Amino acid sequence: MAINPNASPIVCRIMDYGKYKFIAQKRDKDAKKKQKIAEVKGMELSMRIEEHDMRYKANQVAKFLKNGDKVRVIIKGVRGRMANFAHFGIDNMNKFYEMLAEYCVIDQKPTLSGSVITMILAPKTAK
Repeated sequence: MAINPNASPIVCRIMDYGKYKFIAQKRDKDAKKKQKIAEVKGMELSMRIEEHDMRYKANQVAKFLKNGDKVRVIIKGVRGRMANFAHFGIDNMNKFYEMLAEYCVIDQKPTLSGSVITMILAPKTAK
């Protein structure tokens, strides 16, 4: 490990490699302790959800987002005649996001895949 490579002759330090490895491991372990691993929580809505129920579920999701977790919001069972009116489900997703706009950003926009509408919300980062 060169301390001053531009000097003539080059100045270097003789060190204990075992101690160096131990300190590096300790530094990595402390860094790992401090990092937060975000979980992906889930919330299920329905196509015909009422305003009060949506507000209640939004409060639950707000707790998850404040905790730093991502949330996957889904509407299942978009089949048969409901598939023709999937835009109502997407509208419900957008209303749900508007209720939570101060806590989150949309990580994945509402999309219909098969018989499920999915949206992923991520917490806003502190700036």
